[in-house]
Amino acid sequence: MQANATDQAFSTLVHSRRSVRDFLPTPIPQALLDAVLADANASPSWSNTQPYRIAIASGSVRDKLQTELTTRFDKGMAAQRGGWLGKLRLLATRDGLPDGDFATHFAYPADLQPRRRATGHGLYELLGIGRKDHAAREAQMRKNFEFFGAPTAIFVFVHSGLREFSVLDAGIYLQTLMLSAHAQGLGTCAQGALATWAGPVRAAFDVPKHYKLICGVSMGYPSDHPINGFNPGRSVAKELLLQQTLQIR
Repeated sequence: MQANATDQAFSTLVHSRRSVRDFLPTPIPQALLDAVLADANASPSWSNTQPYRIAIASGSVRDKLQTELTTRFDKGMAAQRGGWLGKLRLLATRDGLPDGDFATHFAYPADLQPRRRATGHGLYELLGIGRKDHAAREAQMRKNFEFFGAPTAIFVFVHSGLREFSVLDAGIYLQTLMLSAHAQGLGTCAQGALATWAGPVRAAFDVPKHYKLICGVSMGYPSDHPINGFNPGRSVAKELLLQQTLQIR
């Protein structure tokens, strides 16, 4: 069966979306943001419970959060560079110590490491950052907490009572949000790093205790920086399929 124009447009939309890591400072018109949120709100969820909440930061709130998050990042990195004494000081003062609802720094499973490393290598190669250039790598990582210059940052919280299924539903919501934004000429970058420090976000918004910060999303108009065209590639669809072992007679 030949694909119609709608099918082709959707396929093009999905395959052309990229994680944007350099934004223009141009604010998002409220009507446009509302339209994207309305699309995302149509996402399916477990028994239609919609077990997620979002906090949208722009303007002075966004700037305040950038200051708070980058300050914590700088203190954490300074502790890392300070060796065991710096780490002990960080633990003692807890000033800059991650306070997220979920750990964002952990060892990746061995079978997932190859794609993670290939993505990181390709990204830094594009940026001209060498493997041993720790200062440049740290500066690039810091941009996560600057929202890559985006005028709007969205923080996603999931209901702890629905356990991992609220995370599943939040992922569906995020995909819809990002595709809608892309269709409207906006760019997005979903960032697990933005869940490293929950304290500043909770201080800026009225977040119920049973909602946990799972990630953030930077949103705005993409710049023409080459990094926004970076595509780490995906597995061939067949590679994700599990092999059937049950023999039916």
